[in-house]
Amino acid sequence: MVLFLYAVSRLALALRHVAGERVKSVLDRFTKTVPMAILTGTVVTTLLDSSSVVIILAIALVSAGALPFRNSLGVVLGANIGTTISSQLFAFDLGQYAVVAMLPGLLLLTLSKKRQGRTIGRALFCFGLLFFSLYLIGEAVSPLKDYRGVQAWLLKLESPVRGAGAGALLTLIIQSSSATLGMVIKLAAKGLLTLPAGIAVMLGAELGTCSDTLLATIGRGRAALKTGLFHLSFNLISITIGLLLIAPFTALVVRLAGHADVARQIAHAHVLFNVAGVLLFAPLLPLCQRMLDAWLPEEEPVKSLVVQAAQPA
Repeated sequence: MVLFLYAVSRLALALRHVAGERVKSVLDRFTKTVPMAILTGTVVTTLLDSSSVVIILAIALVSAGALPFRNSLGVVLGANIGTTISSQLFAFDLGQYAVVAMLPGLLLLTLSKKRQGRTIGRALFCFGLLFFSLYLIGEAVSPLKDYRGVQAWLLKLESPVRGAGAGALLTLIIQSSSATLGMVIKLAAKGLLTLPAGIAVMLGAELGTCSDTLLATIGRGRAALKTGLFHLSFNLISITIGLLLIAPFTALVVRLAGHADVARQIAHAHVLFNVAGVLLFAPLLPLCQRMLDAWLPEEEPVKSLVVQAAQPA
């Protein structure tokens, strides 16, 4: 697990170094309309493998006045779709092929004389390490199937509220919903987690990921704060609906996933849940904007004393 968390954090950092300024430029150029903002948020999150990083970049751009508040809402929705790509990758058993990325990455990291080359090498190495560590986690937890105490505790996660609480707490601690989903999918692949429990933990992970984006709004002005609050509200409402409808939602996932294993079903559930949430909220963005603007209106600039003194009596 330590290797896994290290790989997740270093991969996000390396990708940010490779594409940080370019991402800001892309978010600025290709978010002029809400549909484009959603698409851009999806693509950029897929490339950076972190919805939190993309939303925090959007918050920084909103704070700087480079991105309109309304368009940042589309980026938030797109980021929620983009983060589902990693869960689809985690559902594949790629641990045995990790060396394909780790070896070239290690060579670039050690032999490249340019900083850009070393950063790309670090990203490749951490990408391979991510799947290798997931493979190690799967092998390590496999014997736990024989322990009744572990089975009983994991079965308790089938309770929607308890499972969501566990997912939110774990994501809050490790600061990565992708990492939480990766571990959930690997536990399910080893027969330790049922589909209802996996979906419940997945819903909680969506809530836990709001913590770092809310922290990023501190001291950045009302426009940035509204973006962070929209992210929190979007996840809270979506998760509440998901928990209320978890039984029919689980049945729908089973029906659509066919004969796929539980790990793959959880990955499909993640995609289905986030896409459904975006489709629900996208038409409501103008209403959400008006509500947040009414609740947190922009502060009017205060005229300086010099300007006031210059005005005629």
